[in-house]
Amino acid sequence: MNTPDPDEQFYLDTASIAFPKLDDRQLAMLEPLGRRRIVREGEVIFRAGQSDYPMAVVLSGGLEVFDLRDGHEQILAEPGPRDFVGDVAMLNGTSALASTRGKAPESEILEVPAVELRRALVELPGLGRPLVNAFIMRRERLQRDREFAGLRVLAAGDSQEGHLIHDFLDKNHIPHRLIAVESDDGRALAERLHLASPQLPALIDANGRPLRRPSLREVAQVAGLLRHLEREDADEIFCDLVIIGAGPAGLAAAVYAASEGLKTVVLEGYAPGGQAASSSLIENFFGFPTGISGGELTSRAQLQAIRFGAKFSTPNQALSLSFSEGPYRANIRVESCPAVLRAKCVIIATGAAYRRIEAEGRAKFEGAGVYYAATAMEGSLCRGATVIVAGGGNSAGQAAMFLSECAAKVLLVIRGADLSKSMSSYLSTRVETKENIEILCYTEIRKMSGDRSLREIELENTATGERRTVQTPAVFSMIGAKPCTEWLPPEIECDERGFIKTGLTVAQAPAWQGAGRPPGSLETSRPGVFAAGDVRSGSVKRCAAAVGEGGMAVEGVHDALGTYA
Repeated sequence: MNTPDPDEQFYLDTASIAFPKLDDRQLAMLEPLGRRRIVREGEVIFRAGQSDYPMAVVLSGGLEVFDLRDGHEQILAEPGPRDFVGDVAMLNGTSALASTRGKAPESEILEVPAVELRRALVELPGLGRPLVNAFIMRRERLQRDREFAGLRVLAAGDSQEGHLIHDFLDKNHIPHRLIAVESDDGRALAERLHLASPQLPALIDANGRPLRRPSLREVAQVAGLLRHLEREDADEIFCDLVIIGAGPAGLAAAVYAASEGLKTVVLEGYAPGGQAASSSLIENFFGFPTGISGGELTSRAQLQAIRFGAKFSTPNQALSLSFSEGPYRANIRVESCPAVLRAKCVIIATGAAYRRIEAEGRAKFEGAGVYYAATAMEGSLCRGATVIVAGGGNSAGQAAMFLSECAAKVLLVIRGADLSKSMSSYLSTRVETKENIEILCYTEIRKMSGDRSLREIELENTATGERRTVQTPAVFSMIGAKPCTEWLPPEIECDERGFIKTGLTVAQAPAWQGAGRPPGSLETSRPGVFAAGDVRSGSVKRCAAAVGEGGMAVEGVHDALGTYA
């Protein structure tokens, strides 16, 4: 008996979720939201790369969804009556991954604008569940499709810049392909698009146009991630709440705030999910008995927040925070926006940045051998090799277990005597009993060597002074993080390690004198400004704890605004 191809089996198992037929009731719900129109054969409804495009419901006739790859078309779907065209991009406002046109000589469709669709998914529960599930599943199926082109990153195999673009798109869940210019496909693509080595890496959009040596901001624009928060000529943008940082705490806050009617803006400097998104499998998160990847958990949380009306902008860093009188007391200057963002309240959820290994030569191999996440993308780079994981916490343990499935051997490097004080017992037991994981106690990385990519490292046993060299293409650094608070003004008090102080510890701060109320448990030294998650002093550094603090912070916002007074 032949074993079915896993991808083919996946497509068969998920077809009913990805392509449900709309019933009469659902069609009647959608009818008032859109407009009917006739589409002729070959007439394009929307093109790849277009943002905020409408959902097309087929009433009669048929359509074609197609991808254009180097002048050749690939038909992705052929929706007929009661089918609908769309995916996750309709919810989060990113660019369309493919184009859609009429197939039949004459088809009638119902066009539902993206903004009306997002509103309907909140207000009409009979529509929300099947449509959102279909959108999510279509994206998952597309990411498994080896023939789908989408965005392509053409780069040298050891290019740090190419890996950064690849990582940015991956962490933001934008389907794409990384193509090594040294490969046959890479050489042919470079020749066809007249791309020389000095012009790489290049981002090739869904329509086949190359963008040479793009910045992350340019990549975000092509992907539709970087969106205007308001009209371009606005001097000020007003909202109820600004959430700075989209890790678990920020995402949870966005879900609760937007669902409870607060006009919410979320600023994220790189990609949603924070450190949680780098976890290949979180097994001790409430409600997921078989575990869930950090990327999937946080991606779904972002879609949930968007569905309720939260506005996201990525990559978009807050540059400064100042204060003024009046209801919109917080003034935030944003990296890509000339307007000042003015908010009634602010939640700071910037989390913590990865600490760097203090080893000779480390900086040279950032993104070309030194990584801070262990997901499928990084795992594919070290298949069959010996890899190093540095750190003794849960993140390190999860990374080691994940990498042990594809690497020949995993060396877990820890500075202490064992894992008992830093790793959950269920996880440390698994690590200790996994045959191809070796734990090196009292050990630190002293040196990294290679040409353009990492080739070997030097380890030192700090108890004996003995040194050894290990051939490896990858080091995964999981040695903790420091809070992202350097940009904050002096009015926001931090502890000696840089974490934000909240609650009773800031009750004597100048801004609270005469405030008429004590600070909330997550409120900072400035009334109306809250801290949640890893950035907060005294917080429990766990994903579930950060989610809880995000929800608690929103309750504090309601108290500060007198929402329920």
